[in-house]
Amino acid sequence: MREETFGRELTDALASGAGPDLVLLRSDEATREAPKLLPIAYEELSREQFQNTFVAAADPFLGTDGVLAVPLVVDPLVLFWNRDMLASAGFSQPPRYWDELYSVATAATRRSETNSIEKSTIAFGEYANVDHAKDILAMLILQAGGSVTARDSTGRLRPALMPRAGEGQHPTESALRFYVEFSNPAREHYTWNRSLQSSRARFAAGDLALYVGYASEEPLLRRMNPNLNLGAAPMPQIRTADTAVTGAHTYGFAVPRAAANPAGGRTVAYLLGSRDASSALSLALGIPSARRDVLSQAAQGNDELYNRQALIARAWLDPDTEATDRIFRDMIENVTSGSLRLSESIQRAEQAMAQLLTI
Repeated sequence: MREETFGRELTDALASGAGPDLVLLRSDEATREAPKLLPIAYEELSREQFQNTFVAAADPFLGTDGVLAVPLVVDPLVLFWNRDMLASAGFSQPPRYWDELYSVATAATRRSETNSIEKSTIAFGEYANVDHAKDILAMLILQAGGSVTARDSTGRLRPALMPRAGEGQHPTESALRFYVEFSNPAREHYTWNRSLQSSRARFAAGDLALYVGYASEEPLLRRMNPNLNLGAAPMPQIRTADTAVTGAHTYGFAVPRAAANPAGGRTVAYLLGSRDASSALSLALGIPSARRDVLSQAAQGNDELYNRQALIARAWLDPDTEATDRIFRDMIENVTSGSLRLSESIQRAEQAMAQLLTI
């Protein structure tokens, strides 16, 4: 099944009686697909056991009635960088903190006399031509101490883009303001606009210094341009934050409710999610295991980097990936187009999320 059509294909297969005994589920699809899955009761695998065994980015698999999937691997967001572009601008390393990005963007971006962008520093500020735009903005919100959704005292999912009464901070506003600044032509660090090709293509072409992407993309980037002097680095953080955070997708094995052999499917899920199998599959796939004990083992090169990023990765409960794509697109483009102020755009996104959660 293709990721973008997973839900529909699974529903069709189950309805026809041809559903599988085991499916590979991505964490951001877990909330929407939960009614179709046979959870592992918390009496069998408790929340504490789950969280002690698997990384925090796997938490979306913790359903209301049990564990929805046995985590296998995690694909964290990392910072890919063009060593040659940064060196030409006078930087030996990519930024460690987001506040350093302003000076990097000012120095590394190349613009023509008419202010047309010839070389970009980072693809921030737009939606349509920024690969993983929703995931990037959501990660910035998480880094700022916020979330996109949260469960209330009854376990019901609610929107969390706006601060609740009595909360002084506004993580979504801080994150969105930072994100859109780099597409503002009036700023010295202006480096991105919607007329440019997609961020991944521009990075592979050597015209983008920094690319926020998933660890699994490294082989693709190298195939797209074997001559690119590419490096991978940890995700920059907020300098004053107490906890380092990046985003991630976690993949796990789930048993459909209509499985012909649910016991067999669960047994296979446990076997594939065991320490030895998870470690072997992680090496084969080139992305980190979702198990904490595997990530604690020594690794080399980018594997060590990706393992560290997997340990700090976090995720939020996405009720419907396609619908939230549209909500994030509108939240960004309402600001960059000038049609709404920052606070108004976030408020509208909160309302759209609330409406989605009542369907």
